[in-house]
Formats: sequence, C-alpha cells, structure tokens
Amino acid sequence: MTGNTQEDIYTNLRALARLRFTAQGFNYLPRQSVRSLLSGRKRSRLRGRGLDFDELRHYQPGDDIRNMDWRVTNRTGKPHVRVYTEERDRPVIVVVDQRLPMFFGSIKKMKSVVAAEVAAITAWRVLAVGDRIGAILFNDNAIIEAKPTRNERRVISWLGDLTGMNNDLSIKTRHESNPDALAQALQLLERSIGHDYLVVLISDFYGWNDATLKSLRRMNRHNDIVCSLIYDPLERDISRADELVASDGEFQLKIDPAKQGLGQKFEASIKSSIAHVQGELKRHGIPVLPVDTVVPAADQLRERLGGQRVLQ
Repeated sequence: MTGNTQEDIYTNLRALARLRFTAQGFNYLPRQSVRSLLSGRKRSRLRGRGLDFDELRHYQPGDDIRNMDWRVTNRTGKPHVRVYTEERDRPVIVVVDQRLPMFFGSIKKMKSVVAAEVAAITAWRVLAVGDRIGAILFNDNAIIEAKPTRNERRVISWLGDLTGMNNDLSIKTRHESNPDALAQALQLLERSIGHDYLVVLISDFYGWNDATLKSLRRMNRHNDIVCSLIYDPLERDISRADELVASDGEFQLKIDPAKQGLGQKFEASIKSSIAHVQGELKRHGIPVLPVDTVVPAADQLRERLGGQRVLQ
C-alpha cells in the first residue's frame, strides 16, 4: 500500500464519528434521483393523509371526502380521490463483515476499514432522517447484534464494538477465516427482523453459498436489501502487476503474478465469484452497490445513491 496512514489500515471510533459530517447528499428513502442505484425500486406503502401524492383512483366507501379530486370527478362524472403516501418509520440494519479476507488493501485502505466507514456513514445518515439504526457485526468467530435505535449513544457504542473487531484483525492470527460466518450472520438477522426493514449488507461476500442466498431471498420478500460489495482494484486486475510485495507489518514476501499464471488464475477466480454473486442478487431484485478501497466511501455513496457524480 502506498501513501497510506494508520487510519487506512485500522479505523478508530474518532474517525467513524467524524464521518457524520460527510453523511449527506444521498439517502436510502424510496424517492431517488433518476441516476441513483435505487431509482425505480418499489416501496412499501402506508395509505392515509400524508405529504406525498401517490395515485388517483375511484372513490371507495370509507375514503376521506377531504381527499376528493373534484376537478377529475366533475370531468369524468365519477367520484375520484387522491391517495397519499404517508411517511413512516423504517428500521435499518447494517450487517458488517470484519473477517480476515477483509483485511486486504493494495493502494489506499483496507477493505475492512472501508466496510466500517460505509456502516458508520449509513448510520449517521439514517439518524439524520429520523429512522432507527441497528447492526449485526461479525468476524470469523463472533457475532454482535445491536437492536435498531435512534439513541446516538447506543449507536456510538456499537461503532465502538465495530472498531474493536476491526483492530483485532491481523494476518498473524492463528485461526483460519470462517467462510460460513456470512450465512450465520444472516440467519441471526433473519430471526431478528420482521417486515419493512432496510438491510444494508456490507461485505466482500467471501463464503457466498446457497444458505446465504436463501436467507437474503426470504428476507427480501418483506424487506428492502441493499448489498455493498467491498472490493480492492488489485483483486480485479492483479495480472498486470509486475511484482507484488505482501507484508504482515514485520516480514515481506515478493510475488511474481506472471509466474505459472498465478495472477491470471487469481483474477479469473475473483471475477467469476463476483459475477456469480451479482448475477444471483440481480435475479432476485436485490441491488448491488460496488464500493472500492480507493475513492472515499462517502463520495461513492453519494454517486450511487444520490446521483451525484464523483469528480476524479
């Protein structure tokens, strides 16, 4: 990694708290810019008197006469009413991956740090619009659940837990990464939520399997899911590198990607895995938001969820 700072390798609570000042210019609400990734998505509706006009339809017994559209009624000769969408609370859960495969970065930041930043930015944005935010944080051997809340102190508390998980990451660890942890975290989430939640899954999707897909598919029937796919550019273009130097902070190892086609094999495997995950999610109507480790996470969220283009 070049030009990186300590906060690019390990995050801290102060850094995650500072991100609240960048959490603007985007939202996860139903109304989206036409350039937003979520534009055109269906939304849950609560009918009643609200602020947002939803549709015009024939009068039905029990409709509020104050919502009569007299102009259309007079023109058609049949009573019509205006129906409004009423804003309602929508709990949000961020599911954040802090497993060993996330402890990787080639240019700027570790995937694990970017995942933590996306979670924090999402949390601050959700609080800003008045909704509740909770979290499921997981690594290779533990899962922490935080129930949705509007209480800022409780949010800061689980951001502290997230920081702890992030700071525990090290390639010197003696345990192996757990590919089943993703499915286990989603199974816990599935038992915890009801209907009309927004789930923001933040991961590199290591360990993706049928159990993972089945959980997401079941939850997607009555909830909204957005998947933030965290990736490092080198994972997709490693074959072009002349020489790689891997380090655990103490020792270094030089790797030649061209030797025995190692780079091409690794790159093909990564691309195949990502394409498979994206294809399965798209087939079930679950949007995928790619987030790289180079461009600031807030800028990428604004570009993909707010329709604001990032200037390079």
